[in-house]
This record gives sequence, C-alpha cells and structure tokens, in this order.
Amino acid sequence: MKREGAILNKSYDFALDIINIYDDIRINRKEFTLSKQLVRCGTSIGANVTEA
Repeated sequence: MKREGAILNKSYDFALDIINIYDDIRINRKEFTLSKQLVRCGTSIGANVTEA
C-alpha cells in the first residue's frame, strides 16, 4: 500500500507543477490553446492512477 500512496502523491505533485507551468504560459506568453491541452494531459495522470 505504501507504493500506491507514493504514486498518488507523485502524480498529485506533478499535476500541481503542470498547473503552475500553465499559469506561466497563459499569463506571461499569452498562449491559450497549447496551455489548455497541457493542463488536460498533465492532470489526467492522477485520474488514470486512481482508476488503476
């Protein structure tokens, strides 16, 4: 069970990093299309881990 917790924690931390990158891209570089796709892909990992 410890492994599962570690994987969930890492995927959650990764999703938070992706959201921070998204904010940087959206605000500083004024790019919206690719940044939205990045958020969708980066945060779906947590859902896949939970489902597995």
